[in-house]
Amino acid sequence: MKIRWLLVLALGAAGMALAQVDTFAFMPEGGRTILEPLLTADPALAGKLTEKRPAADWLAAITAGDLPGVTGLDEWQAQTLADYLAYAAPIDPAALPLDGRDMTLARCQSCHIVTVVVTQARAREAWLGTMGKPSHVGVPLTPEERGQLADYLTVNAGIPIDAIPPELRAGGASY
Repeated sequence: MKIRWLLVLALGAAGMALAQVDTFAFMPEGGRTILEPLLTADPALAGKLTEKRPAADWLAAITAGDLPGVTGLDEWQAQTLADYLAYAAPIDPAALPLDGRDMTLARCQSCHIVTVVVTQARAREAWLGTMGKPSHVGVPLTPEERGQLADYLTVNAGIPIDAIPPELRAGGASY
């Protein structure tokens, strides 16, 4: 799993250093998070993201190298970005919508610890089925957002429990 450490300045005369960890760094990036630095590095990329396409078409464009500056993605990142573009395009770089990771943290975690969600490897239909249950229909997501969240979780969930920080392993649903 990717772990991102934030560098922190040395403190005091003794030169002590502190390392601060992103508590949710164990969760794979969502499409917005993948896309933002690509758009910053090559603003012309936005011009290629102006039409609505299915995820399979976006994935083909990503893997074929048809999108300028979109290189070096592993298969999960490429699929995550393709799924995001299928929902978010046409892209306005100044107002990128939430991605599946954002929604997992903002919506799923509002009722239960995120571990309940991200440790489950499930098919898209299973995720949509859970979101259609009475305990989840009140979660503020549009049908399109539910699809995007299900796509993100289908590709990126199933994280091994030992890859999750111990403080996030306990608990469960609180609804």
